[in-house]
Amino acid sequence: MNAPFRTKHQESEPPRQESLNQTPPLVDYNLFASDAALQESIRREGAGDAVDPAAFEALMHLGTDLGRADHFEAAYLANHYPPVLHTHNPRGQRIDRVSFHPAWHVLMRSMVAYGFHCSPWQTAHETGPLTHTLRAAGYFMQAQIEQGSLCPITMTYGAIPAIRTDSKLAREWLPKLLSREYDPSDQPFVQKRGGLIGMGMTEKQGGSDVRANTTRAERQPDGCYRITGHKWFFSAPQSDAHLVLAQTESGLSCFFMPRYEPDGAKNAIHIQRLKDKVGNRSNASSEVEFHQAWGHLLGEEGRGVPAILEMGTYTRLDCVIGTAGMMRQAMVQAIHHARHRKTFGKFLIEQPLMQSVLADLALESEAATVLALRLAHAFDHPDDETETAFRRLMTSAAKFWVCKRGPEFAAEAMEVLGGNGYVEEGVLARIYREMPVNSIWEGSGNIMCLDVLRALSKSPKTVESVLAELHQQRGSNSYFDAALDALSGSLSSARVEETDARRLVQTLVTLMQASLLLQSESSLMADAFCATRLAGQGWGAVYGTLPKIECTAILDRAWSE
Repeated sequence: MNAPFRTKHQESEPPRQESLNQTPPLVDYNLFASDAALQESIRREGAGDAVDPAAFEALMHLGTDLGRADHFEAAYLANHYPPVLHTHNPRGQRIDRVSFHPAWHVLMRSMVAYGFHCSPWQTAHETGPLTHTLRAAGYFMQAQIEQGSLCPITMTYGAIPAIRTDSKLAREWLPKLLSREYDPSDQPFVQKRGGLIGMGMTEKQGGSDVRANTTRAERQPDGCYRITGHKWFFSAPQSDAHLVLAQTESGLSCFFMPRYEPDGAKNAIHIQRLKDKVGNRSNASSEVEFHQAWGHLLGEEGRGVPAILEMGTYTRLDCVIGTAGMMRQAMVQAIHHARHRKTFGKFLIEQPLMQSVLADLALESEAATVLALRLAHAFDHPDDETETAFRRLMTSAAKFWVCKRGPEFAAEAMEVLGGNGYVEEGVLARIYREMPVNSIWEGSGNIMCLDVLRALSKSPKTVESVLAELHQQRGSNSYFDAALDALSGSLSSARVEETDARRLVQTLVTLMQASLLLQSESSLMADAFCATRLAGQGWGAVYGTLPKIECTAILDRAWSE
């Protein structure tokens, strides 16, 4: 059969539809220079350019480096091509190895080089002392790029102070844990240039109730332990060692479990599978079984929970910082889109209702930022009783409230972009999937609230110290004063009921955020925050229910291109 007759026009390609009214990618910008709230927080917490110009300049450099397009591309690739587990080699030998896309290693190499895993534990560096506050600023910016790779960084950061308490482990492991070289090779630690630490706490039957763990550790004649059991969540199984919990005759104890035994043999840590998680896809979380795995007791038998909570305190801090960083990026993406996208004849940013939504997000984001940096500052002063009290109470409180606000925040920012935000190629989809993990990991919301109640009941001085800090801003705002009086009354009662814990923690955290904003350079942000979060005038069911405030000025402060 002859082919049908076709005209010359029909033989040509159909005309391509031009893509109009689309927002340009937000890349190649300085994450630090464009963030007024972060800069002010660094100055207020005593780590800014007035105190250490070199540190401030380093953060400027870091902001430029992290904002590059290739970092955002690496983040996309590391999540699009998740890690793969290889339990055996072609000869049938057990290897329990996890392979990653090269983009993962790009992200890890950068973070290790900047010392996000270790900088506060080093007495000095080429650019001078590095503190928890300065690290928090860097971690906050890194969280805006990619979040799964932060997991092994955070666990190493939290594990180092626990390892320092053991002279043998400190001597053998700390030099390489403090190294700025990223070494992903799977070999005995003695042969590596640098290392990372993971953790394994929870089991199938217990979850947060770690005292229900059934994994057993038996002391051997040479003083080491052999551990048999399982972990339901064993984070970053490629790490060089893990802190794990196991039962001994004296009760739940903490153990240091390396991937390789001291004689160089592979430790009997058998990875059953990698978790198929909602988010955090670039990172390898796993289920494992221990078959007489070698372990070193860290601390005393029966004191496992206090030992591993030394690590957990720092990882909870990072949950707050990381969520605040993701909030920042989600808000910036939303404002950037609104400034470039036209609808109904004008840009989205000019629509009054959209302004209200974006301004509300801006208030929430800045409040999370200032609290995260204030909390990090408390970790810089371990010998100060006031700062210790703040850290004891506010770490759990801040983790509860900031992390709880994250998922709703990300969903609202995604909705600003509409369908363009609801695709995996975009940054917001990844942030949305990532947000719940910080609220779940290291103790869910109820656990955090119960920790706050315990801190309140154990130490009246803790309550007095935090209230004293809040009272420094008394008289700055009438809404703040009224909320502070109500909180003081609640805390002065003989006992706070468990059913009131979430309400109490919410009030405590929002008051602390308001207090910090009242110290900022923007009275507009502080007054708007107090008028919404503290006034009790119906705000809060959804974002965007602001009273009549100057939204344009708030948005200009939040993100100026």
